[in-house]
Amino acid sequence: MRIATWNVNSVNARLPTVLRWFEMEQPDVACLQEIKCVDEKFPAAEFERLGYNIAVHGQKTYNGVALLSKTPLEDVRKGLPGEDSDDHARYIEALVSGPRPVRVAAIYLPNGNPVASEKFPYKLRWMDRLKARARELMAYEEPLVLAGDYNVIPEPEDADNPASWAGDALFQPETRRAFRALKNLGLTDAYMQADGAPGGYTFWDYQAGAWQRNHGIRIDHLLLSPQAADRLRSVFIHRDVRDWEKPSDHVPVVADLDLEAG
Repeated sequence: MRIATWNVNSVNARLPTVLRWFEMEQPDVACLQEIKCVDEKFPAAEFERLGYNIAVHGQKTYNGVALLSKTPLEDVRKGLPGEDSDDHARYIEALVSGPRPVRVAAIYLPNGNPVASEKFPYKLRWMDRLKARARELMAYEEPLVLAGDYNVIPEPEDADNPASWAGDALFQPETRRAFRALKNLGLTDAYMQADGAPGGYTFWDYQAGAWQRNHGIRIDHLLLSPQAADRLRSVFIHRDVRDWEKPSDHVPVVADLDLEAG
């Protein structure tokens, strides 16, 4: 099973680019973030034409996540539990049906900037809530993939110029500590298991020639339960997509799982 995560930075504004990639790569499951539209405005017909079942948790202008799957999606849940006042569309999960079902969540973790504002405590609370939900899901002892734009630079090696991110919410000690705590539940960073080479960036800012100078960071992650990590075969970062016409500032990250393994 080929599972992709991609922050598309407005699915409608970049629809030709997004569809081009889907037509070329045909992932079995895709987790999209920052779709920036309400559910009714998601271009469902275009993806259904490619054979996808769709679940959307959208929001006007901001945020928004979606799950697309070649097989039916069951037990769809929208929103991250734990804070009733949180109306941001940042989390959706579902059970992807098949001979060996896999539970997948699409995650758009808060950016948290500026650090001195309420946005940073919100980010840390959100990460605590994600850890609590992950703990519940891990108890099922089934293949689980938590994929998305985490807005976390885990280690200095995950940035071309770590010093330039020292004051940013993505690289704060508290942020990285919370990410480690999440992984310490028993989750595996798919890229680090399958490859782990420095320079596996997934985001390049639109400003200051970041793409042309390769001033990138790795912030899009797939975290796997032990039952999924045991079946991981490869991870590929589609960095060439960043050079396409009207690209997102993120690129797709794809993990291949052999769910036929014993």
